[in-house]
Amino acid sequence: MEIAKRILIVIYFLVAFILIILALIQTKEDAGLSSTITGSSTSNFYEKNKGRTKEGKQKRWTIILSVVFAILTISLGILYMA
Repeated sequence: MEIAKRILIVIYFLVAFILIILALIQTKEDAGLSSTITGSSTSNFYEKNKGRTKEGKQKRWTIILSVVFAILTISLGILYMA
């Protein structure tokens, strides 16, 4: 059981580090007040295919790693309670 805890802790720290890096390199999504005034359109080609861009992939991996981080947090909590 101790080996499983150590492996999960190593994975936990790797996921946390990668998650921090991904969150730091992401660009800001909202355009702020200027998009409200100018009336930016969300039905253009870029918005429809945003998931295939570099930013879309970074966002997807950030979400996936966040879920993995939460699952690891809960599982480590359960292992240390037992």
